[in-house]
Amino acid sequence: MPHSQRPALSGLLLATAGAIAFSGKAIIVKLSYLYGVDAVTVIMYRMLFALPFFIAMGLWAERQAIAREKPLTRRDVMDIVGLGFVGYYLSSYLDFLGLQYITASLERLILYLNPTLVVLLGWAVYKKPIHPIRMLAMAISYSGVLLVFSHELSLAGGHVALGSSLVLGSAVSYAVYLLYSGQLVQRIGSLRLVGWATSVACVCCIAQFVVLRPLSTAVVPVEVLWLGVLNAVACTVAPVLMVMMAIERIGAALTAQTGMIGPMSTIALGVLLLDEPLNIWIGAGTLLVVSGVFIVSKYGVK
Repeated sequence: MPHSQRPALSGLLLATAGAIAFSGKAIIVKLSYLYGVDAVTVIMYRMLFALPFFIAMGLWAERQAIAREKPLTRRDVMDIVGLGFVGYYLSSYLDFLGLQYITASLERLILYLNPTLVVLLGWAVYKKPIHPIRMLAMAISYSGVLLVFSHELSLAGGHVALGSSLVLGSAVSYAVYLLYSGQLVQRIGSLRLVGWATSVACVCCIAQFVVLRPLSTAVVPVEVLWLGVLNAVACTVAPVLMVMMAIERIGAALTAQTGMIGPMSTIALGVLLLDEPLNIWIGAGTLLVVSGVFIVSKYGVK
């Protein structure tokens, strides 16, 4: 293989691995619920085990030349805290709550609407026009989610509506983070923002557990602890690093398009590990969602 092609290949492999690792989060959360723990406990252990890695990431970023040239201001710190709360803590907590009521497949499809939500928020907040082709693409994506949602609603009832609403709230929360983080990323760098914002979210999740649950509930089956470690390392820290490395090699656009493997891997893992159904409704809905997001990501006015 020519030397010039190696970064592109490694970038594609990193983007693919990162997308699959991210998608495994829902599977691990659902497996944890089988041991009788709740969302507050599961997310606490995930963030507790991830916190040292993100603090190390932030400290490493502060040692880089760009960080020494542009030290964090009080405004930067306030922005990081706000974005960490909205984009990582609130988004993660609503997602974990929603997974108590819906399948991992439907959860992943709803979260995958994120690029379309960013477009809608940009229109609502900044009055950015939406290109007609993007309107069509969003209609395709939302019809796919509605197809899977209506099918699960007919089988499981009102809990599906509650779970879907919580996960949609998670997607909107993360879209707000993406919308408002652009200028801060340019000012302080992506690694510093991710390291410190996720550290803020970790502290919020741990504090939430301390406030809402007696400390005795921290005693959980050892399987839950190991699942928490796996969730923190393999499905939180590792994919963040892999996606950042992929963006450096192949760019954000191609990395995002490669990430479309995420919903398919979630469905496959759900079928294999959770005995979730695989039927024509899920297949058609997934195809519609992925197709719409692909069009939003690739075409239309930015």
